[in-house]
Amino acid sequence: MELQPLVQDWMSADPITADIDLPIMEAHRLMTDNGIRRLPVVDRGRLAGIVTLGDVRGAEPSEATSLSIWELNYLLSKLTVERVMSSPVITVRPEDPVSEAARLMLTEKIAGLPVLEGDDLVGIITESDIFRMVVHHWQRTPAAAPSL
Repeated sequence: MELQPLVQDWMSADPITADIDLPIMEAHRLMTDNGIRRLPVVDRGRLAGIVTLGDVRGAEPSEATSLSIWELNYLLSKLTVERVMSSPVITVRPEDPVSEAARLMLTEKIAGLPVLEGDDLVGIITESDIFRMVVHHWQRTPAAAPSL
């Protein structure tokens, strides 16, 4: 009998985070530069929320705005991730089975979960990590012949 894979075996450890007062434009740059779509948000070292690339893009002004570029830049420089983050955050623990993380993502319609060990943020598991696990498993398991 094969053991169930655990979150700790497939999560990304030590995730990049955003301080609660980080301007959203900096959060956008951080996500773009690192090729990630979500950032756990921390306040004094503790998980306070999560912000996604979609949250950041949704906070950016519409092209139909009547504000000048200088007014826009000023307003955006003052808007922080605290204003657009999701909170409270649904989390998992490193010892949880990946199937529980996948179930939570499906039922809550979210694409990533911060991983907490006690109060400490130790990782993040995303749909991509679970997909990577599935592909890894399929590559190790011989395909069954299709039944017709």
